Amino acid sequence: MSVDPNIKTKPPKLMRAIREAMAGTESVQERLNDFVAAISKAMRVKVASIYLLRPGEDLELSATQGLKKSAVHKTRMKPGEGLVGHVALTARPLNLADAPSHPLFSYRPETGEDPYNSFLGVPILRGGRVLGVLVVQSKKARSFNEEEVEDLLTVAMVLAEIIVDDERVGGKKGALKGISLAPVKPETVQGKSFAGGLVEGHAYLHMPPVAPANMLADNIAAEEIRLEEGVSTLRASVDAMVSGDTAKLSRASKDIYETYRMFAYDRKWVGRLREAVHSGLTAEAAVERVRNEHRARLMKSKDPYLRARLHDLEDLANRLLRALSGESLGPGNKNISDDAIIFAREIGPAELLDYDRDKLRGIVLEEGSASSHTAIICRAIGIPLIGRAEGVLDLIETGDPVLLDGEDGVAYIRPLDTQLAGFHMRMNIAGEMSRAYEEMKFTPAKTIDGRHVSLQLNAGLLVDLPQLDQAGADGIGLFRTEFQFMVSEFMPRLKEQTELYRKAIEAAGQRPVTFRTLDLGGDKILPYMDPVPEENPAIGWRAIRIALDRPGLMRYQLRALVAAGAGRHLKVMFPMVATVDEFIEARALFDREVERAKKLGHELPQKIEVGVMLETPSLAWQVMSVCDHADFVSVGANDLMQFFFAADRDNARVSDRYDPLHPAAVSILKFIADGCLRNDVPVSVCGAIAGRPLEAITLVAMGYDQLSMPVTGIGPVKAAILKLDAEKLRKKLEPHITINSRLSTLRDIVREFCLEEGIPV
Repeated sequence: MSVDPNIKTKPPKLMRAIREAMAGTESVQERLNDFVAAISKAMRVKVASIYLLRPGEDLELSATQGLKKSAVHKTRMKPGEGLVGHVALTARPLNLADAPSHPLFSYRPETGEDPYNSFLGVPILRGGRVLGVLVVQSKKARSFNEEEVEDLLTVAMVLAEIIVDDERVGGKKGALKGISLAPVKPETVQGKSFAGGLVEGHAYLHMPPVAPANMLADNIAAEEIRLEEGVSTLRASVDAMVSGDTAKLSRASKDIYETYRMFAYDRKWVGRLREAVHSGLTAEAAVERVRNEHRARLMKSKDPYLRARLHDLEDLANRLLRALSGESLGPGNKNISDDAIIFAREIGPAELLDYDRDKLRGIVLEEGSASSHTAIICRAIGIPLIGRAEGVLDLIETGDPVLLDGEDGVAYIRPLDTQLAGFHMRMNIAGEMSRAYEEMKFTPAKTIDGRHVSLQLNAGLLVDLPQLDQAGADGIGLFRTEFQFMVSEFMPRLKEQTELYRKAIEAAGQRPVTFRTLDLGGDKILPYMDPVPEENPAIGWRAIRIALDRPGLMRYQLRALVAAGAGRHLKVMFPMVATVDEFIEARALFDREVERAKKLGHELPQKIEVGVMLETPSLAWQVMSVCDHADFVSVGANDLMQFFFAADRDNARVSDRYDPLHPAAVSILKFIADGCLRNDVPVSVCGAIAGRPLEAITLVAMGYDQLSMPVTGIGPVKAAILKLDAEKLRKKLEPHITINSRLSTLRDIVREFCLEEGIPV
């Protein structure tokens, strides 16, 4: 095959000179001196200089070829000062034919740079941070060409990696005097909590394989053999995941690795790889080409679930590249510290198994999503996970001490002593509280004035079910059925759905399980269904609206629920209902499935309750009417509050602008509870606010006797309820939730009440 003559087959002369200069050098200063000498010779310029940024201070001339050696470590300037300072401030190259005439030119007589006219400065960048500036100068007034600029940028990138690695490995011995290039300042990074927990450890940077340097195959037949061998190795490692101990983390985890194996055996994917090799690419380049094709297709989707599947494919591609390089793909093969906290842009479910679970303490991701396979596994095995920690990789180095707060989604990097002390106190308190919650696990949640409150769990996977006994919960107040559909590449069969629902009922024993029918649409699109583009999907075609317009899927699920509830107590509720007519229509579908089962002679549930999930303000004002048709009402507080305040709870810019303890919010919650109580219809709240003690006791005071929450909320909420006089708090709050209220929140009043009454919150 012919080769494009414009493609570089050898490294540029400058890069070859740098490689030679690196050989045999020892200290960082020696490396820098050799660097500038090699650059000066290869580019045929009189001056090559390196300026490095002292943390929080100035740029310092650290090595030079052509300027006076006496100026090294003495000449300094601030970012923005002079041409060098301008490059550091803007982080962009500056190419000048007549530097002295530039308005920013700053003359430094101690350097002896008087005779030099042309100037090319490029930033030395690492992870988005400016470490310094690399400069070349010559007497002849000329602009450097594009290739020279590009080569110098490449050299600057290599330079950054070498000097930071030398410093990290060699410590003070490997660093320049007075200059630290690795991040040293304490940093606090806010992300999203995808799996809770408080842990302390040391950072480990997860680095996926680099893009292949050699793109064109010298021997296509040999590359075909390499590809087939790599795919076989990959598949063997994936088979081991599914059948080995690593896949026995939970049933949900095994389902995920089964899906992952399906990707590895996908004939279309392997076929595209073979086609790419046939076209003349190396096996590694073929993997990169097919990866880019998948990336381009899936990145067009706004659906976070489909984007999460992209990361599974990225994981698979990385694993194949490692197989092609001859690296072992066995579980736990990464060499990490005994208290490692992994930092990565993204990490897939297979890559997770590369780390020893006994050593892995937590994970921090720049990207990620709550519905990703990695997040599901982390929740299953109890590893704290923070995602969407924007820019965190620019601030971290392997070995840095880290505090990871998986409850609030915060990572403290190189923490201050005060942060360390406070975090240790929280960990100790969490341990003590955990022991206290364990002791009260089987104590009923009863207020001082005699109100019994049922504390139930939110769940959605089989891995959640053991938490019922672990937390001493009274049941499952919300079982999200869509998770089973979302972790599968194909719609679950009727038998699979029935088995999942039956296992949930059996795990609960005599305790109730409330199944929410499919809440699809919005940010939850099934991989085997075409997404419907919408400008505002949160209030678009989703949940009950899809079910009523396309009743086949809904009836299929209701059929599975009726079968799973045979001889038992079955509770089903419909989500995102906006009008009473919608609920009546949905209930009619359920009744038809019950009649069908009866006609076929199937065993029916011993008791059936059909309820509504109240998540829209419109239905809140129809609460009296919906109580005529519903057996129970469950307030979906997350969506109700975001619709009530017109603030997207997943948008960091607006999610903190409203308080669920605002008088208006408490007022509508009380209105709903009062309406249900008048009609003798049970009412509950499920959502984040039900699991927070301050909000939970307010809900109880407003008339709610059932709360459903994440497992982490059971203990704290129960501890608060056991000390609560609900009637006393109600009387304190009611005067402030009228239309005449001028308060912006009731939070301070509730907190003050808790202090007076000794309620732990």
